[in-house]
Amino acid sequence: MPQQEVTFESIFKELKAKKYYPIYYLMGEEPYYIDLISDYIANHVLTETEKEFNQTIVYGADTDIASIINAAKRYPMMSEYQVVIVKEAQALRNLDELSYYLQKPLMSTILVICHKHGALDKRKKLAIEIEKKGILFESKRLKEFQLPTFINSYMKRRGVDIESKAISMLAEFVGTDLSRLAGEMEKLIITLPKNQTRVTPEQIEKNIGISKDYNNFELRAALIEKDVVKANRIVKYFEENLKTNPIQLTLSSLFVFFSNLMLAYYAPDKSEQGIASFLGLKASWQSREYQTAMRSYSGVKTMHIISYIRYADAQSKGIQNSSTNDGEILRELIFKILH
Repeated sequence: MPQQEVTFESIFKELKAKKYYPIYYLMGEEPYYIDLISDYIANHVLTETEKEFNQTIVYGADTDIASIINAAKRYPMMSEYQVVIVKEAQALRNLDELSYYLQKPLMSTILVICHKHGALDKRKKLAIEIEKKGILFESKRLKEFQLPTFINSYMKRRGVDIESKAISMLAEFVGTDLSRLAGEMEKLIITLPKNQTRVTPEQIEKNIGISKDYNNFELRAALIEKDVVKANRIVKYFEENLKTNPIQLTLSSLFVFFSNLMLAYYAPDKSEQGIASFLGLKASWQSREYQTAMRSYSGVKTMHIISYIRYADAQSKGIQNSSTNDGEILRELIFKILH
C-alpha cells in the first residue's frame, strides 16, 4: 500500500500509470467518486477481448463473501489480470471473512469492493488488512463551500472556463449531489456554442433553467449590500415561482452564509486570506462577501438573523404555523434581515 494519503487524485494517478493493487475498497457517503474509480477500472484495465473471460461484476444483494473469494482466487485466462467488481457491497453479510483472503491475495486479481453510504471501522482487522495489501478509500461528501472548487476543477479538466457567478449559480441550484452536478456541467459543455469555451450565467439560464437575475446567489448579494429594492424584487419572483425556487433551498443557503458570517467575527485576522483560512474556504476571494457583510451587519444582528432563519424554517415545516404560505414566510424573513 502507498504511504502517502489515499485520495481520489492519487488513486487515479496510479491507475492511469497502470499501477494496480489486489484490492480496492471504496466506501463512504459520496457515491460519485466510488463510481468514477470502479468505472475506470472496469473500462480500462482489460481489453474488450480480455473482459469476456476475466471481468466479473456482481451485486452485494445477489452474492455472498464465499462466492466473491472464490471468484478472486481464479487465475486469469490469456490475460495478466482478472477484475472482480462488487457493487452495492453494503448489502453483504459477514464482510469480515474477506480478511482471510487478504492474508494472501492473488496478485493477478484486482478486487474492487464498492461500499456506498457507509464505511468500515478503520480499527477493525478487515480495514487493517486492506490497508496493508491495497487501497482503502473513503469518499466523503463535499461541504457546500467546497463546491466552487469542484466545479472549477471539473470544467478545467474538460478544457472549459466558467465565470465565477455561473459557478455560484450552479452550486446554489444543484447543491452537494456531485453526480447530478457533473451531469448538469456535461449538459452545459455539450450545449456550448461552436468556438466558445467559457460558460456564462446566460448559458446556465438558457440550458438549466436558473434565472441569472432571480436566484439565491443574487438574493444573498442583495442582502449583503442591503439593497432593499433588489431583495424584494427577487422575493416577489420567488413567490410567483415557488416550484423552481423552493423555500428550503433558500433558507439553507442563507443559514450557511450567516452562520459563516458569525464565525468570521471571531477570525483573528480579518483580511481576505485570514477569513478564508479561518472559515476553511478554498480561495481567498470567497471571503470578500463576508468582509462586506461585516460592514452591513453587526455580530448581534447576525445572531438575530440566524434565529429568524431557524424560525422561518420551522414555519415552513408547519410548526406553529397553520396558514402562512412559503412566500409570506420568506417575505417576512427578508424584511427582518434588512431592518
